[in-house]
Amino acid sequence: MRIAGFQGILYGVVLITMFLGADSQNIFFAQNKTEFASQPIAAENKTMNDSTTTVTEKPVKFHQVLEKILRRRGLKKQDICNEEDAVQMRILHEYGAIFVAGKSAEPPPKCMFTSAVEVEGFQQRIFKAAAEIEGTRIELQTIAMRELLKAREKAVQKDLSITPRGGAEAARRSFEDTLRLCKSRFEPACRYWLKAGRLTASEVKKLKSLPIKEQVREVLELEKQGIYFNTRFDDSILYSVAAPGTSQHLSLLALDVAEFENEKVRKILALYGWFRTVQNDMPHFTFLGRQKRDLKKLGLKKIETKDGEFWIPNVD
Repeated sequence: MRIAGFQGILYGVVLITMFLGADSQNIFFAQNKTEFASQPIAAENKTMNDSTTTVTEKPVKFHQVLEKILRRRGLKKQDICNEEDAVQMRILHEYGAIFVAGKSAEPPPKCMFTSAVEVEGFQQRIFKAAAEIEGTRIELQTIAMRELLKAREKAVQKDLSITPRGGAEAARRSFEDTLRLCKSRFEPACRYWLKAGRLTASEVKKLKSLPIKEQVREVLELEKQGIYFNTRFDDSILYSVAAPGTSQHLSLLALDVAEFENEKVRKILALYGWFRTVQNDMPHFTFLGRQKRDLKKLGLKKIETKDGEFWIPNVD
């Protein structure tokens, strides 16, 4: 990672606490507000510069871009995701936009963590920052926090606000958090479909007894039959909550935003590299550290809905 150190910022009442690796002590700094203001995030590659010539771009496939990015990191696609595993491939296609994040961000080492130990090991070694925003303390990767605070400053200039939604877990989450949140959808759905006669008591008992990964596999299979596990029982559970070990929040590159319905807020966040990358998860924003004009070149496609746009992997 190229970030060797970073100054925390006193932004109004916002205090950033830096963690430079797992063994370092917390360091506090203050920086003048006028020094903190800056332009929206710049493109990281010279080939991404504006052009006066209008060119019709051919859609770029996500897997092609992903292979190139992984190759630069000395990895292969098989290192992050088992292509023979239908569950992992589904996760990659739903949440995989995080893997094309700019090189200042640290994407997860795999598409599906399998234990708390794996998650904690990753979170301990990345550069991260904490900030208290409107009474809520959140943690993000350093570069993601820096750009979020710039977006907040820009929002204030326009009499707008950008705040976390749902407490501390709006940002960083643990493996246990993802288990709990998934269970909050899984358990009610089991009761609902049991009462509706679509599942039997023995089928529910079997589902609950399965290891997490196999449970997710069975849930996704049931969805093919119209037995859904989201909060309204009418769509995939993956659009309601991430499967255990798969959430972008585990990588500290995601934030649930309270003002997600405000288009002006979404546009400001996009200026600073924050985009919605999980279809139908309206409050969820992912830090890609990229400019909007480059997302198609990175193998993402725009999905327009009544709730705004989402940028998801182009795997069609």
